[in-house]
Amino acid sequence: MLAETIFSAVSAAGLGIAALTAYRKKYLSAARIAGWSLVPLGLVMTGAVEWAFDTVFSPVAWVGFGVLGAAWLLLLTTRGVERRRGGRKAAGGGAEPAAVAPGAPAREVQARPAAGKPARGGDAEDFSDIEAILKKHGI
Repeated sequence: MLAETIFSAVSAAGLGIAALTAYRKKYLSAARIAGWSLVPLGLVMTGAVEWAFDTVFSPVAWVGFGVLGAAWLLLLTTRGVERRRGGRKAAGGGAEPAAVAPGAPAREVQARPAAGKPARGGDAEDFSDIEAILKKHGI
C-alpha cells in the first residue's frame, strides 16, 4: 500500500514538472517527462508493483531465484567443458564416426578441387588461414 502511494506521488510530481516545462515552451521535453512520469502510475495500476514487493519479501521466491542461478551455472559450466573438449566428440579422441540413425544415408566429405592460385602471394596466405579454420570445423 505504501509503495503504491509513493509511486503515485512520484507520477504526480513528474506530471507537475512536465507542466512547468510545457509552460516554458519546451514541448518535446515536457512530453518526454510526462511519458516517464506515467510509467510508475501504470505499474501501480497493472499490479506489477504489488507483485514485485510480494516477490522481494517471499523466501520461496528467493529460493526459486537460487535454483534458477544453479541451473544457469550448470548449463554454463557444461558448455564450457564441452567447448574445451572440442565439441561433441567421443571421449576416446573422436576418431570414431558420429552415430547415425539406422538406414540413414552416409555423408562423406569430399575435398574440393583447388581453384587457380591468386595473382598475389599475400592473398594466398590469407585464404590458407581461412581454409585451415574451415577444415578445423569440418566445413
